[in-house]
Amino acid sequence: MWVPTLYLGESLPYAAVMLMSIVLYQEMGLSDTKIALYTSWLGLPWVIKPIWSPFIDSIRTKRWWVLSMQLLIGAALALVAFTLPTSAWLQSSLALFMLVAFSSSTHDISADGFYILGLSNQDQELYVGVRNTFYRIGMVLGQGGLVMFAGLLQQKGVGIPVSWSITFLIVAALMVVLFAYHSQMLPVVEQNEMKEKRTNIWHDFCQTFIVFFKKPHIITALCFILLFRLPEGLLTKIVPLFLKRSLEEGGLGLSDVNYGIIYGTLGVIGLLAGGLVGGWLVSRYGLKKCLWPLVLCITLPDVVYVYLSYVQSTNLWLIGSCVFVEQLGYGLGFTAYTLYLVSFAHGERSTSVFSLCTAFQYLGGVMLPGMVSGWMSDSLGYYQFFIYIMAFCLVTFFVTALLKLPEEEK
Repeated sequence: MWVPTLYLGESLPYAAVMLMSIVLYQEMGLSDTKIALYTSWLGLPWVIKPIWSPFIDSIRTKRWWVLSMQLLIGAALALVAFTLPTSAWLQSSLALFMLVAFSSSTHDISADGFYILGLSNQDQELYVGVRNTFYRIGMVLGQGGLVMFAGLLQQKGVGIPVSWSITFLIVAALMVVLFAYHSQMLPVVEQNEMKEKRTNIWHDFCQTFIVFFKKPHIITALCFILLFRLPEGLLTKIVPLFLKRSLEEGGLGLSDVNYGIIYGTLGVIGLLAGGLVGGWLVSRYGLKKCLWPLVLCITLPDVVYVYLSYVQSTNLWLIGSCVFVEQLGYGLGFTAYTLYLVSFAHGERSTSVFSLCTAFQYLGGVMLPGMVSGWMSDSLGYYQFFIYIMAFCLVTFFVTALLKLPEEEK
């Protein structure tokens, strides 16, 4: 009974900080350059997560961290709600969002560890689909339902700051409810007997780096990990802004309600479907045979945004179909990427090495591209920006061509 809600609590803060904030700042009048830069910086805690994860293991139990972070996230999001109608809304919200981001990434570490400790190996396999599904439900709720709710409030005459204040208060209340529920439902499966591990933290951390950089073909592998998602990393911050900006600004002029339906709900469904189909294809035919078809899936559908920015259609069916196709392709391609990271991490210290892999992929595939994407879109305009994205797909092809797959995948 605690598995679905645990992963709902993992995805809701991420959706608030990394997805809902983009729409919030766009409606509050910030430029693409500032929105992309600020919200990309908010992803820093997920990049450096491997650095402090050993300390979490050695200080208190994972159950304590889960409960503490849920309560802290709820309090911080409530403060975001109260500061939005004030004159210092930007500085205050960014500082509080960063606190939520650090708390959320800490919660991720603790929740994933608790999932392993709280369930047998058989139950871990049984509930993996449940945890992934409810993580996506949290994304749909945040990026879809709550954005739609803010839009409905605005349609009823509520001002933009107040509508978003109410929306973030709802997220804060959900996190407090999850805290209260988990304080009763999470089993006690740990003992506070970890103090003797503290002296070995830095030694273990350094050893993980040594193991990582001694992997075969590390240069090509690192290039692949950092650059494979470059086109998608540039798109991530700009597509929501493109969908929301007015026709005069080169966007599609979607309302919050239509945005929540098309990008926040239909897009996430496409992403989830792509992940499921991609996983089935790789399990059936192997990563080596599926790699290039899935690489084409994650790159070529990006052309839909070139088309949409050129015609600037207001047909919701057309926009929804294009977004669904692109997100479906992204889900397919990202599956191959994730499974490569898993295979790369096999061997000594596999869990810690995989954690480093995910940090590097977030750095090169989300954070750094996102920081410059707003400047590019403001400088080029959306149509030219999306043409450049198609050119950057050549980088994905190049690092894939250099890749050496592990022997077991041949």
